[in-house]
Amino acid sequence: MNRIWLHGMAIALCLPVAVFTHSSTGGASARAKRVHDAAIVVDSHDDTTQRLIFDKTFDIAARNTTGNLDIPRMREGGLDALFFSIWVPSDVTGADAVKRAMGQITAVRQTVRDHPKDLVLATTAADVRKAAADHRIAALMGVEGGHMIADSLATLREYATLGVRYMTLTHFKNNNWADSSTDTPAHNGLTDFGKDVVREMNRLGLMVDISHVADKTFFDALAITTAPVIASHSSCRAIANHPRNMTDDMLRALAKNGGVVMINYHAAFLSEPFRVASEKRSGNLVAAMAAMSKKCGGNEACTTLEGERLDHEAMAKGELPAVTWDAIIEHIDHAVKVAGIDHVGLGSDFDGATMPIGMEDASKLPKITDALLKKGYTEKDVTKILGVNILRVMEAVERVAVKGEKGIAR
Repeated sequence: MNRIWLHGMAIALCLPVAVFTHSSTGGASARAKRVHDAAIVVDSHDDTTQRLIFDKTFDIAARNTTGNLDIPRMREGGLDALFFSIWVPSDVTGADAVKRAMGQITAVRQTVRDHPKDLVLATTAADVRKAAADHRIAALMGVEGGHMIADSLATLREYATLGVRYMTLTHFKNNNWADSSTDTPAHNGLTDFGKDVVREMNRLGLMVDISHVADKTFFDALAITTAPVIASHSSCRAIANHPRNMTDDMLRALAKNGGVVMINYHAAFLSEPFRVASEKRSGNLVAAMAAMSKKCGGNEACTTLEGERLDHEAMAKGELPAVTWDAIIEHIDHAVKVAGIDHVGLGSDFDGATMPIGMEDASKLPKITDALLKKGYTEKDVTKILGVNILRVMEAVERVAVKGEKGIAR
């Protein structure tokens, strides 16, 4: 959940999107279709959970004319697995944050139960592979913000038991034990308790997600973890100078750790001109967020959808620089050149941000495969980006957890 599109005072229902049949693959070549269909395509971050909670008109099994993701469009785009984000705002803390997070976990699990022919709950890389073999979409979960554990390792364990498989250490604001990239530093990275959180995540088999964290928090987490980490939805700061993106030094450190950066499709993370213009448009982020949340009455699905609609209208009118989908390829290519082919994947932020023109929904995903092949990437390397890399990290985290459990005295 980036909410950065609020820099453009973003946010009511997004523009209608074009409908493609599976055979059209959004204009991708026959070769790209073959490679894409054979791959296991994983998206490590989407915010459709907010629609499950707030949008009473949303049916994940039906083709929707709003938002970015539903089962028909996932099928058309060949999306085999996605992480549903469990997210509540940073200023919701303590027992209230835990209660709301639990409600979202329940909603995801119920959605899977309601659609057993299409969805299956997954908690391991093996589950994802089996789901793909069974022609079902693997539904996974990630908690987006460490404030939702309410400073309790017991709550972290409960999330893991319910199927959560990563946690983003912070969201937009600092929590009591970690600094965020979009807040004034308060802890100089991770506190001692924050380091304990990372250790416990390693033991539980939860991927440590460093999207949203301050640079110092990132390096502190790398110093503590015994498993690879992920950036579930971040792009490259060398291209778009946003603190939510990763510097080249961070990318190199992530690669040395064995982790993976999952490229975010949000317009302000892809384009520096868009980022600068949108920030000038809206001013202070916190004030913008508060204003739009009030306008939508706390309905986060409303906030997201209206934000994307307004940003797209502004691009169409020339009030904001247009950002097209090929910017995703630019960020993938840069990350591969810096971190290596084994350390890059896809973390769209569908239903949580402003998508670039041409990547309005999940049905367009084969265009990424097509563009990478045309750029000279081998078929094997493309499949790594589409899903192999994040599955490798999941397996590595699972091995560390098993080792940790064996080392605990009984």
